[in-house]
Amino acid sequence: MSNGPRRASPPPSRPDGTPLRALVVDDEPSLAEVLTRMLRFEGWDVRSAPDGATAVQLSRDFAPDAVVLDVMLPDFDGLEVLRRIRAQYPDVCVLFLTARDSVQDRIAGITAGGDDYVTKPFSLEEVNARLWGLVRRAGVTSSRPGSGLVVGDLTMDEDAREVRRAGALIELTATEFELLRYLMRNPRRVLSKAQILDRVWSYDFGGRAHVVELYISYLRKKIDNGRPPMIHTVRSVGYVLKPAAP
Repeated sequence: MSNGPRRASPPPSRPDGTPLRALVVDDEPSLAEVLTRMLRFEGWDVRSAPDGATAVQLSRDFAPDAVVLDVMLPDFDGLEVLRRIRAQYPDVCVLFLTARDSVQDRIAGITAGGDDYVTKPFSLEEVNARLWGLVRRAGVTSSRPGSGLVVGDLTMDEDAREVRRAGALIELTATEFELLRYLMRNPRRVLSKAQILDRVWSYDFGGRAHVVELYISYLRKKIDNGRPPMIHTVRSVGYVLKPAAP
């Protein structure tokens, strides 16, 4: 993992000011580690478990506010983990991780009481945003001021997921939004393609740099089209977002 971006606003917290607690449950060590590191960077208090039994045991003392839960585990499945944790903590928020082609897993997870799901491979930013949204809607958190990002005349409301330039609303896909958020959290900082892949796309995306180039071109068409450019290419290095020249 590359160094994460500088946090642009206070991390989410409980009403008493202590960090929100997340339990990551996945039997793939590399995935559990990268999720744990990302959430800790974002201000969460995190524990991880490689199987269902450990997850249930940890949750008794840890009392998580949210659980990132893989459907497929080596002992018993995520649905059973959900049932056992919810028996003790009925209001805990649960975000399921499912295989991209496993529609039945998604349906079963939501039917069993899961609050949301993401499919593998996924965006790390999306996991954090989804978790934040779940606990905010559940009323677990204190209010978080300053959820907006501003670079020049470009603004982003992270909670409402709205982007505007000079007041004009810009429609973005989910991936475009996550890419722009990463750029806006690091204004005037040159970001390499590897850093962008590492932070915005899946932990195992495979270094497909052309995907970054493609989505940068999409963003330019929406952000810079007909306006002074904000997204710049630094040859042989990467990309940088900065306020447009007057």
